[in-house]
Amino acid sequence: MATGSVLAFWAVSLLLIAVPGADWAFTIGAGLRSGSVVPAVGGLVVGYAAVTVIVAAGVGALVAGSPSVLTGLTAVGGLYLIWHGATTFTRPSALDVRAGVGTDWSTFLRGIGVSGLNPKGLLIFLALLPQFTDPHYAWPVPVQLAVLGLTFMATCAAFYLCLGTLTRTVLDPRPAAARTVTRLSGAAMTALGTWLFLDHLLP
Repeated sequence: MATGSVLAFWAVSLLLIAVPGADWAFTIGAGLRSGSVVPAVGGLVVGYAAVTVIVAAGVGALVAGSPSVLTGLTAVGGLYLIWHGATTFTRPSALDVRAGVGTDWSTFLRGIGVSGLNPKGLLIFLALLPQFTDPHYAWPVPVQLAVLGLTFMATCAAFYLCLGTLTRTVLDPRPAAARTVTRLSGAAMTALGTWLFLDHLLP
């Protein structure tokens, strides 16, 4: 596909990633509570990989066209963010992910949930990716969507690795400030989850 289309999509992706949201809150919380932010960011990227596969396979359009399925996914995603946000808020100083493969694995799985269970992310992919594809190009549209998805994931990985590392470097020597920021990130996830849940379930 045209290099210009990929670069244009990358620029738009960077702007979207730079807007604070659930991914930000999760990355900041993980950066302060863990020895490495890599498992958290890896989970976020894998979650977006799943969304890319869904969209490229055409399943995303079917989900978007079914109000009941979309409402169910939104409710599940909202409840997940509420649970994770509340856990982060109530245990801001729990450093249980500093050691051990099991805890890193748990952080990785939570990252998948944060990005992969967010129906808003699916809708963004549905609305955004097709605009940068060309049905007349030599590559099939699913392949073009996959390239754009990989571009988004690489940008996401680089941005959140920097964000998590910077957060840890600045706040780790300041335990009180770190606990405050962790609580704020937990509150932000809880608020976003509540909004997702109520936005689709209340008339």
